[in-house]
Amino acid sequence: MIRADAYLPTSDVLDELFGRAPREVSAGWLIDNLHERSFGIVLLVLAMIGILPGASPVVGVLLLFPAWQLMRARDTPMLPGFIARRRLSGEKVRRIGHRLRWPLQKLESVIRPRWPELFEVMRRAVGAIILLLAITMLWPFPFSQIPPAIAIMLLAIAHLEEDGGLLIVALAGTLVSLALTAVTVWAAIRTTGWLDRLL
Repeated sequence: MIRADAYLPTSDVLDELFGRAPREVSAGWLIDNLHERSFGIVLLVLAMIGILPGASPVVGVLLLFPAWQLMRARDTPMLPGFIARRRLSGEKVRRIGHRLRWPLQKLESVIRPRWPELFEVMRRAVGAIILLLAITMLWPFPFSQIPPAIAIMLLAIAHLEEDGGLLIVALAGTLVSLALTAVTVWAAIRTTGWLDRLL
């Protein structure tokens, strides 16, 4: 948990981290250096990629790893070896960090650490919720990946800043996302007549 007297905005943490990035950076290096914020960063980046057309099935599978580890109350995520060892140019990573800085700073003007007890109580539950959202990203319906990806992004940012208020908003967004998925699944079942054949 982030102590209030030691709190640094995520944008400042990333600035400091990317400023000392080596010539080549791996996902494992980022996780090792982000410590308790690594879960939030991994979830945020994956969810952002998941919005892209065609990326959601792969991202949905990858999200199962950090979601399961949150449910197991791990302090930091463990990614599959082939992902953790993959290296990127340090300069490219710094450019990505620069692009993230502006939206993060805007968000940090309205979000802050509050109601930290929610994270103690709901850590495992948040992992289960992300697991469920990741599964819905596998549903091959046009644009159906957008609501769960946005819900995961909100959960990730709430986790990064330990903002219980944003966590409640993210949970409401999760209910909306799951409801939309349920509606599209039901519509597909009715359209194909699959349920009538089964009965």
